[in-house]
Amino acid sequence: MKSFSQRMGLKPIRDTIQRESADPILRNHLWNALTIFYFERFGDWVYSAEHSIRLLINMIWVNYYNNRIDELDRYAPKLLNKLKDDFLTSNWNEMLDILEFIPNNYSNGDWESNLDNEINQEFYSFANEILKKHLSAYRFVDNLIMEISSEEEIVSIEEALQETSKYKPVQTHLRRALELLSDRKNPDYRNSIKESISAIESLSCIITDNPKATLGNALKVIERKHALHSALKTSFSNLYGYSSDSGGIRHSLLDESKLKQEDAKFMLVVCSAFVNYLLVKTSEDD
Repeated sequence: MKSFSQRMGLKPIRDTIQRESADPILRNHLWNALTIFYFERFGDWVYSAEHSIRLLINMIWVNYYNNRIDELDRYAPKLLNKLKDDFLTSNWNEMLDILEFIPNNYSNGDWESNLDNEINQEFYSFANEILKKHLSAYRFVDNLIMEISSEEEIVSIEEALQETSKYKPVQTHLRRALELLSDRKNPDYRNSIKESISAIESLSCIITDNPKATLGNALKVIERKHALHSALKTSFSNLYGYSSDSGGIRHSLLDESKLKQEDAKFMLVVCSAFVNYLLVKTSEDD
């Protein structure tokens, strides 16, 4: 019988959010995308391929692998098999090199061709959906791959998830928020957001030793005991108010069709940072 974590597809945070990594499932789906848009048109022999594909094959051999053009094997599947092996087994960054190289070197000779632009734009959109679904830290921005999840975000979540007996309820909510966000078959963004907010509520109760305390109560305690800057207090209160009042997540955004992965991820990152900040500010009380 599979464990709960296995059923949910859960891994440590650095594997869940794939930064400086790419698991086999992500690689498989990205290779499928490259195949659908480009590689299925290779055929068997380079000389019989359409002009745009012959140019792409030459660019892969000469500019990606830095080989001599006269040594290119004219049997196209041989080159494709080598590229596939490198894509599926190389380091994560080399895999992304290939992913970026292919569309950037596909053209029928007219770099302004609407056809080529459409094919590449469709590929960028398709690939980004795969990267997003599998929680990769990277996306195509225009024609380049950029990092969209920082080391600082991941560290913040990791720190907030560190087990301590006193703050276990807080970490339980954050861990559940991560679980709901990272379920790749059936993500639940609405309840992930609610769990992230609940972590802040739980911490407020612990800080004030009041089971009915709100974040506002907790901030007053921190302001009084630890000289919390008024600007920070206001910004924290506003963010929490957005997520809790009638105009916020729990009401106007209860319609799940309005919620996206980036919404749930944002709340998890922000609430994790929030938790870490409040813990440091109140540590003198321990």
